[in-house]
Amino acid sequence: MGLLIFFSTMYLLLLKAGILGILLSPQVLDGKEQYEGHQVLEVVPQNEVQVTCLKDICRSSLLDLWIPLEPDGIRVRTKVHVRIPSTALQSVKEDLLRCSLDFKILIENVKDIVGRIKENKNVRHKRSLENYNYEQYHPMEEIYSWITQMADNNKDFITQHSLGETYELRPMQYLKISQPSSQPKKIVWMDCGIHAREWIAPAFCQWFVKEIVQSCQSDPKMKKILSNVDVYVLPVLNIDGYTYTWTHERLWRKSRSKYHNGTCYGVDLNRNFDVNWCVEGSSTNCSSNAFCGDSPASEPETKALVNFVEKWKSDIICYLSIHSYSQLILTAYGYTTELPKNYNETVKVAQMAASELKKIHGTDYLAGTFAEQLYKASGTSQDWLCNQGIDFSYTLELRDNGTNQFILPEDQIRPTCEETMAAVMTIIEYINDKYFPNVASVSSVSLWLFTFTALQIVLCGLY
Repeated sequence: MGLLIFFSTMYLLLLKAGILGILLSPQVLDGKEQYEGHQVLEVVPQNEVQVTCLKDICRSSLLDLWIPLEPDGIRVRTKVHVRIPSTALQSVKEDLLRCSLDFKILIENVKDIVGRIKENKNVRHKRSLENYNYEQYHPMEEIYSWITQMADNNKDFITQHSLGETYELRPMQYLKISQPSSQPKKIVWMDCGIHAREWIAPAFCQWFVKEIVQSCQSDPKMKKILSNVDVYVLPVLNIDGYTYTWTHERLWRKSRSKYHNGTCYGVDLNRNFDVNWCVEGSSTNCSSNAFCGDSPASEPETKALVNFVEKWKSDIICYLSIHSYSQLILTAYGYTTELPKNYNETVKVAQMAASELKKIHGTDYLAGTFAEQLYKASGTSQDWLCNQGIDFSYTLELRDNGTNQFILPEDQIRPTCEETMAAVMTIIEYINDKYFPNVASVSSVSLWLFTFTALQIVLCGLY
């Protein structure tokens, strides 16, 4: 009887691999599909038998895993988030029940959430910097315009530069924020949007620049930091993929480079760096959202960042990569549970940042290594930069913790950016004080928090 059940199960899995796999693969879905009836489920396997069963279900149907990205990353008592097309809902839920796996519906209909933001974007137009709305998501054309205007309007301390070109030959433009100094300066690098569907990341990069522009004109501490450190901000790293999420497929993750004679598209740029490349949490299958590419730094976007870092790594003291979702501040490493030599200090700073973040809106973030808090992943930008000697290399996974996931509503942009600003400034200030200990001890993040709290008190008094 046991053998009969085994072979019956294998038959069903093979059947799904041949039929449902073609229908459900995120790579094969029509670019114009609107996610009607798609659901996002949370499943938490409680033992190794359930882990094996859940891995088989995800592999057989080629489901769109969000956490972790690959079935091999599924672990006991660790949450799994997965998007399931309407055509597969019934069969997948039956398989879960057959494995005694409980599940929770996180998103009832993905189209409903995607549609709300899509309706808003259709009525937008290019706007001047003065009218730029930092509480909305913006397509790439508007972000390009914003970059140029931000540099043109602040020529004393902001300059516009190009890191390189994407696969589709779009310029990778970034901003350098700096104050004049007679002393050698260090570099803080921040990039956002390495994963196309994580729209809150580019929104924060823009918010960050706006806040720096405003504070550096009135905050002596910020002026002093910028006299020691140049801040480089790349608002969107994966520009081709980000553009594609606005024109075709909102939940696209990867770049848009062509593979297999144009039958397969995109590389996970955060699996394409030369650090334990294509081992843990990555895939050689182009249809996978964790596809690592043909070789380390095979993608022009990756090469552009690698070239910059190799040129300036003796000056770079901090690397910040902004992502979503999960509410985490992550240190190296992702590819191993071994700890880098400076782990105690870097995790202490991450914990400080999480504490300051919570003071703004009460949002809880966890701090720890990528592998410990999220899942194992090789070939990440953070780990590669850490191995290049940039000890303070962090990945920030912004809101939320599973309710809206990659489709964070626009009414959460402001609170997300306000609290993330506090976290990022905590990291930058710590590093500035470490490398430039003679700087006055007044804390601009404390001043920022005081101003924010005072403003809240005033507003509450008015109402």
